[in-house]
Amino acid sequence: MNSESGQTSRVPKVLVIAPSLDMLGGQSRQCARLLARLKEESSLYVEFLPVNPRLPKPFQFLQKIKYSRTIFTTLYYWLLLLSKAWRFDVLHIFSASYYSYMLSAMPPVLLGKILGKKTILNYRSGEADDHLTNWRTAIPSMKKADVIVTPSGYLVDVFSRYNLKARFIYNIIELDRFTFRDRSPLRPVFLTTRLLEPLYNVPCVLRAFKLIQDKYPQASLTVGGEGFMREELEQLARDLELKNTTFIGGTKFEEMPSLYDSADVYLTATNLDNMPSSITECLAAGLPVVTTNAGGIPYIVTHEKTCLMVEINDHQAMAESAIRFLENEELTRNITREGREHSRQWTWEAVRDEWVKLYHELANNNAELKEEKEKLKSRLQTN
Repeated sequence: MNSESGQTSRVPKVLVIAPSLDMLGGQSRQCARLLARLKEESSLYVEFLPVNPRLPKPFQFLQKIKYSRTIFTTLYYWLLLLSKAWRFDVLHIFSASYYSYMLSAMPPVLLGKILGKKTILNYRSGEADDHLTNWRTAIPSMKKADVIVTPSGYLVDVFSRYNLKARFIYNIIELDRFTFRDRSPLRPVFLTTRLLEPLYNVPCVLRAFKLIQDKYPQASLTVGGEGFMREELEQLARDLELKNTTFIGGTKFEEMPSLYDSADVYLTATNLDNMPSSITECLAAGLPVVTTNAGGIPYIVTHEKTCLMVEINDHQAMAESAIRFLENEELTRNITREGREHSRQWTWEAVRDEWVKLYHELANNNAELKEEKEKLKSRLQTN
């Protein structure tokens, strides 16, 4: 027994199951951060299994074909899961919602139950309420997990409405990756970086920017992110006669800090969300944020303290808030400095003990259970 940590000397074996950085998004970025930190922990043995593995070279052409990509990648992932899971004490499973949950998260939860492994369902989707309401397999399969962990109290509250017990451990932010700077005077240089899909309501951002540009003709907007709505959004930008508006596509994980540093105001009009890394990273970088009050966002930031917050789908209020930042230097300075301090609660140093303790508790409980089973088996054989 380690007297300082209260943990046994046994090293838990943890398999983290999540999207790799080949799939740009909040889950893959969070997984990359967590893995980097966990592999520094001498009290843990950690491996990674991507839910989107690259096929062996002779078959990689299949991942370039639209529908076969999903089929063959999923089958290969399941094969790797079957070959690896039995060697670990704890399966840490990142999870989104709907089909992603069914294909990527539900199989390791159920397999863990079959193999007698401890499972952590790390559910991260802001669409949980709809998922739990309308997908019959969701609640019964989630009850098979030993622990449900979410990134914020918002999803804890959602799960409680369905009699599912969850705890939250914040997403990780690495403050040293983001250069904080006071943006004074504030330039009308705007940024948004969300997937170009209906949930994130980028049309609202474009309409807000139209109102901003009517007052500040020199204003610019960079639209980061990919998605099936890109052509539609580019057309909307033309219809609104927006100037200085650039769609840059997806941005690599390592390039995000410089992208934030290039802007002076961040806009996000999402209709539903949980704990978006885009907002927490902006706070770390001193980039003032105008956001909707969707889902879990009010759980992590506060209007007029760490951001300016507006109602969902209100492009006029979003434009007014952005202009308020431009015209009130003191407000902007106070909010960005408070935001940087606020972001310290999301560092690895702040959440490390929660993850490490959870892994050890689950692994040791599993070891004790196995020992009890062996003792019972021995007694039965003796009798």
